[in-house]
Amino acid sequence: MTLSLLDDMNSRVILFDGAMGTEIQKLSPQPDDFPDKKEGFNDGLTLTRPEWIKTIHRKYLAAGADCVETNTFGSNLFKLQEYGYGERTIELNRRAAQLAREVCSEFSDRPRYVIGTMGPSGYLPSSNDPDLGSKTPDEISKGYIPQAKGLVEGGVDALLIETSQDILEVKMAIEACQEAMEDLSRKVPLIANVTLDQYGKMLLGTPVQAAYTTVSGMGIDIFGLNCSTGPAEMMPSVRWLNEQEDLPILVVPNAGMPQNDGGRAVYKMTPPEMSKILEDFLIKFNHVRIIGGCCGTNADHIYELRNMLEKNHKGNPQ
Repeated sequence: MTLSLLDDMNSRVILFDGAMGTEIQKLSPQPDDFPDKKEGFNDGLTLTRPEWIKTIHRKYLAAGADCVETNTFGSNLFKLQEYGYGERTIELNRRAAQLAREVCSEFSDRPRYVIGTMGPSGYLPSSNDPDLGSKTPDEISKGYIPQAKGLVEGGVDALLIETSQDILEVKMAIEACQEAMEDLSRKVPLIANVTLDQYGKMLLGTPVQAAYTTVSGMGIDIFGLNCSTGPAEMMPSVRWLNEQEDLPILVVPNAGMPQNDGGRAVYKMTPPEMSKILEDFLIKFNHVRIIGGCCGTNADHIYELRNMLEKNHKGNPQ
């Protein structure tokens, strides 16, 4: 049986996967593992270590995720140009989507979906900073078009604009996705996520209310919050979003607020702790239709969330 993500979401809560970057680090990659020995080029591992990426996807699906996000967080044109791979933007995104699709096809118990991930461009078009604000909105949009095309060509079930810190960039990414889909004559659901601090504001000060109002009428299918904070800090923003009753809501928090441990960020919220708060969200907020994990989460968190959903019959329709 073939279901669309949006149809499936109407009858049950959909579970995304967890973090990708930390799972890659657990594999202790060496310079030789990366394309042209460019250390830190995690998205390039799609080309040089595809089995690593497939193993991470497989682990999340086995833990109970309904969706896996492609290894393309930094695969927009600008980010790939930094590694000398700008001309291969479409190819790399297409291949990442195909890898995720291959792993999803191994699971036949229920529908599994490939989500095409599109992270920040590295610029903030609303900023007055001479470097961060150096790209025009039109340039930002053009930087996302080849990424969206590659993901759609690779067979994603939805496009996800995520971890967004500048609402103008979100607008440009939405327009880029729509142009890419029009060029390819194929439409997939479009999810727009923003990242908020613990006070409910984006990096440049845009409150969640203004962010939502800005993009909710642009033809997106789902509005979401991801990264930056743990689930508890998202509660006031999710409450407000739920009251709008316009769009389904995605909630993909970190495993708690980051804590400094010797100069690096660590996330200490346990799977049961995270599951309990997200369960409370689902009880209180009927428009929350997608949950999952961002920084600091792993397959254990996803397994715990799957058990919670099935216990409440929210992720497993009876």
